[in-house]
Amino acid sequence: MTATVDVTVLADLLRRAAKAEILPRFRRLGEDEVRAKSEATDLVTEADEQAERMIKAEAERRWPGALFLGEESVAAEPALLGRLADADLAIVVDPVDGTFNFAAGIPAFGVMASVISGGETIAGIIYDPMGDDWVMAEKGGGAWLRRPDGEARRLRAAEPVALDQMVGMASTGYLPQEKRAEILGNLAKVRFLTNYRCAAHEYRTFAGGHVHYLMYNKMMPWDHLAGTLISQEAGGYAARFDGSPYLPHHLAGGLLVAPDKASWDLLRREVFTV
Repeated sequence: MTATVDVTVLADLLRRAAKAEILPRFRRLGEDEVRAKSEATDLVTEADEQAERMIKAEAERRWPGALFLGEESVAAEPALLGRLADADLAIVVDPVDGTFNFAAGIPAFGVMASVISGGETIAGIIYDPMGDDWVMAEKGGGAWLRRPDGEARRLRAAEPVALDQMVGMASTGYLPQEKRAEILGNLAKVRFLTNYRCAAHEYRTFAGGHVHYLMYNKMMPWDHLAGTLISQEAGGYAARFDGSPYLPHHLAGGLLVAPDKASWDLLRREVFTV
């Protein structure tokens, strides 16, 4: 299915970009290399822009027929986002997911890419520059932790547990103001709530079987396409708040990920009452 884009080549490209443009700038950013976009916590750095520039140039050379959609490309040209729904083949990239952490010197950030074909996500890659490994999946092939030496380990989502034993992550900052307090109150029903401010590591944590739920309300394709596919290939269940599948062109509707549909239904009914 992914013959048009060699996923191993794309994964290696993310790694090379991280080593060339991201890691050398970690904890070494100058004041003029960090800027706010929509708000004070929505940042872009020189690392984001240079890494995306490198990935884009190489991707367009290797796969000239594919639409390239990067977070920073869309920030510069918002109309690009509307082309995703009709693209025969697309590569969607987040050059530094967790930019707030990166800029603050916190080692929890990642590089993500997904491959879209015919309106569905067929491959997802999340590279961790600090750990130097990938979590990745191709549709129908399972989710895998892969290392540069060739080691590979299949990943599986956690087994379902009772609501009061669930541990997970929820990005509550983008919920509607009138619902935020209600949902934060509902979260007292679970065992633990946390948030890494980095979807890349949150999806990796879910696919590795360490948490029982993820919830997001802000929906941008570079943040969620790779991780959703990886979570599903690890055996998890993912859907928008109305129960419909999450597709590449969706920019609203929220997203809830759980070990299985029964857990998803329970969380949706008792906690995430959006």
